[in-house]
Amino acid sequence: MEPSIRVENLTMAFGSFVLMRDLNFTVGRGEIFIVIGGSGSGKSTLLRHLMGLEDPASGEVFFGNQSFTKADPETRQQMLRRVGVLYQSGALFSSMTLAENVGLPIGEYTRLDPGEIRRLAHTKLALVGLRGFEDFEPAKISGGMQKRAALARAMALDPEILFLDEPSAGLDPLTARRLDQLILELRASLGATIVVVTHELASIFAIGDNCVFLDTGARSQIATGPPRELAIQASDPRVRDFLTRSGEYMPAEKGHA
Repeated sequence: MEPSIRVENLTMAFGSFVLMRDLNFTVGRGEIFIVIGGSGSGKSTLLRHLMGLEDPASGEVFFGNQSFTKADPETRQQMLRRVGVLYQSGALFSSMTLAENVGLPIGEYTRLDPGEIRRLAHTKLALVGLRGFEDFEPAKISGGMQKRAALARAMALDPEILFLDEPSAGLDPLTARRLDQLILELRASLGATIVVVTHELASIFAIGDNCVFLDTGARSQIATGPPRELAIQASDPRVRDFLTRSGEYMPAEKGHA
């Protein structure tokens, strides 16, 4: 599969403290790729490195065959135009309506007039099931609807790559399941590559094509591969224990979110 993102020998550190070292993995174009591991393993930190919000102590991140890490600032900004981000909190602007939130990046990075921006924002909100809520402020809708609105904003510029940081955090199981189904539908319709940080087993098995497992003890990755295969066949028991939780959850057939 043609690579969308490639990570080579990446080390993440804060000063002299090494969080993770020697990370090597590839995210295929059109994949839903999951970053998993225990608390404190650096999952969200890895996402920030992939987005350029943190610089690696060593190693490189590539978008396609182009180094993102070594790109000059102007080239890096051009590369980031291909990226959309859903932050863990949603990070919607509370003083703006949903349509205004979604329209903000469109107005910032295009020359469309206000009417066209509003029409596009309405289209993106409709894609995530929020038709009719365009003029609502975030405080007036549920947490699950806020996550969907934030996802619509992440898709505002039709990105090739979506980064989702704990999209199901704080949601009840039914709402989380609906969000997983929405992610699958968006990948099918848009063809985007999606990188997801999550610890939710149901989500990992429902949407994940591939994954990397970060381990705090090893301070590195200890497994890569399809989650359902790793749950059964991983050579390291830490990976199997995490993905089966001592038999409490067995992977269902992928795509049934």
